[in-house]
Amino acid sequence: MKDIAAMKKELSLLGVQVPTDVPIATYSFTDFFKGFDKVQAVRETFGQNTDQVLGELKVEFFSSKFGYMGVSDEDGHLIVSAYYLRNGDWVSKYLDVIHELVHVRQFREGKPLFDESYEYHERPTELEAYRYAVKEARRLGMPDNEIFEYLKVDWMEENQVRKLARTLSVNVPPLSRGERVR
Repeated sequence: MKDIAAMKKELSLLGVQVPTDVPIATYSFTDFFKGFDKVQAVRETFGQNTDQVLGELKVEFFSSKFGYMGVSDEDGHLIVSAYYLRNGDWVSKYLDVIHELVHVRQFREGKPLFDESYEYHERPTELEAYRYAVKEARRLGMPDNEIFEYLKVDWMEENQVRKLARTLSVNVPPLSRGERVR
């Protein structure tokens, strides 16, 4: 079996190249996401800098059935699944934008967005972002059972969602008869 160096040499002789640094296409956030400058939760997030931050914010769209939206830990731009925008429910998408805009502010403040010394549901940056989303959900009149459903994401187990909900003062629904949390 050939070692990596030998394979790289053989491929370079064939003229094969795989780029390691490619351009990312980004667009102005405000070209696609309208009216967020008027949302109280967003104004609370950025204060007097709201218009400037949203005006400077870039968004990158990706095409995948997996993922929702997030913030780049390289430059703080928003990364959004086009599939999620087409197929996600409107309120979840709205709350997710608010959640991610908190991460944009945190990035600008130099906070570590992906601090692996915490589990996702206990990470301080996530808790702050979820607090803004939950506050906005309540302002919209969402009951706690719907907010609890909103908190469910693919990468958290049921017991983690329940713990997150309790941390955020969201009433946790009782377990179904015979159901156990792992």
